[in-house]
Order: sequence, then structure tokens, then C-alpha cells
Amino acid sequence: RIEIGGGHWVWTKKVGSGGTKVLLLHGGPGADHRYFECFEDFLPLNDIEFYYYDQLDSTNSEKPDDPKLWTIERYTDEVEAVRKGLGLEQFYLLGHSWGGVLAIEYALKYQQHLKGLVISNMAASSDSFVRHVSKIRAQFSEADRAELEHYERAGKTEDPAYQKLLFEKVYKVFICRLDPWPDPVQRSLNGWNQHVYMAIQGRSEFEVTGVMKGWDRWADLPRIKVPALTLGARYDEMDPKDMQKMATLMPKGESWNSETGSHFAMYDDQQNYFHAL
Repeated sequence: RIEIGGGHWVWTKKVGSGGTKVLLLHGGPGADHRYFECFEDFLPLNDIEFYYYDQLDSTNSEKPDDPKLWTIERYTDEVEAVRKGLGLEQFYLLGHSWGGVLAIEYALKYQQHLKGLVISNMAASSDSFVRHVSKIRAQFSEADRAELEHYERAGKTEDPAYQKLLFEKVYKVFICRLDPWPDPVQRSLNGWNQHVYMAIQGRSEFEVTGVMKGWDRWADLPRIKVPALTLGARYDEMDPKDMQKMATLMPKGESWNSETGSHFAMYDDQQNYFHAL
């Protein structure tokens, strides 16, 4: 347990041991560390020590269920509290999806502690994300688009029929292309805290209406001076061209894009993802 201030605490776990240390930031928002379990098959074998951590209100951490705590700034400072609690210095920070937002924010505020930064499957603004998923949606059949709009207009995006369509048209193609989904991914999403997701992201994958609305760090990327890597994928909800562009804007940036993988390329293009990492 790491105390993060305000009387709250989060759960962490160390895996492996080595001189290279990596802290993982999971996505969601409101998912948990479990989908990172595949990292155990690659990082420790390369003498890399890494740390899981469930963000506040996620699976193993405290759940105060207070929406006032669900801000980008507070979650960024939570990462710093975790760093201090673990005694990490000159470490690598890897953020995936929503965790990529926090990784960018952390690097802009606390990069003196970083040896390197990895932004996996997250663009540098919420508008970039929405633009790309809108292009994806435009490729659906007219009937599918009409059905999505029907539930969205009625405010029923939690309806099983809407969720089923979302799963078939988006999740199976752009989130994870393996069938069935790997157990760690399924378990992580089964434990997904939807209250946090809706407050930060919004009611569905097609819009950003929560606290992330208007989030944009494109102009600030040149301030990230540490070595940085962006990891993207052809079938991601994030535009792979945006991932490449982000790397060009950071002075020591590099990029890699999977030709066959999706948002969870660490599973559906696993060997290439970890080779790049």
C-alpha cells in the first residue's frame, strides 16, 4: 500500500528485479493492472524490474467513490506519490491508453525523475482520439450507425444491445483482435469501474464529455526532453499517424506502430510489441 495523501491509499506490486525499473499506468479510466500480466513473460527475463499499480477507485486500491478526486491533475500527483512511496528515481514510466494521458502529464510536471517515457496507444489530445473513432464509425453500415444513434439519443448507452454492437464493431476489431480475448484482458475489463470511466471519458467510446474533454498537449510535447517512445497500431482507436507525429515533436522521441495489432497490441501483436519496447 502506498499512501497518496488525503488519507487515501493505492495498491502496488513489484515483479522481477533488475537495474532498469518501470512503473506501469493502466488505462480505462477505471480499469486495473491485470491486463499488464503479459509483461511478466518479457520484462523480468531482460533484467527489468516493473511495478503494477491500481489507480484510486480501481480494483485493489481504496475506493472512496468521490468524483471530486477524478481529475487529471490529482491522478498525475498520485503517480508522483506512488513514485516516492516506491523509492523510484531515474525510472521508466509506461502509460497505456488513459495511462498515456497520465504519463504525458507526469513527464511535463516531474520529468526530472524519469530516465525514459513510453506512451502506448494514446494520442496527445482528446480531440485527436474523437476524430479517429469518428472515422472508424463512419465506415460502419448505415443500419449499424442508425442503431448506435438510436440508443445514444435515448441516453441508453448502457443497454445490452448497444454494448453488444459496440463489442462487435469496435472492441473486437480495434481493442483486441484475438478471439477469445486473453484472460488478463477479460478480467481487467470485468473489474472496470464505469463510474470513473464515465466521469473522465464519457458515456461511450465515441465521445469525450467528461473531465478529459478539451485535454490537449500537442503544443507541450517539445518540453518532454527525456528519451520517449510511442507505441501505436494500425487497428487502434488512436490514429497511428498521430503516434508517429508525437514522437517527432519530442526531442528524443521514437515511434513504433504495429501493422497487425490493435489497442491491446501487447496481446494481438505480442512479439513485435515487446521487441519494440
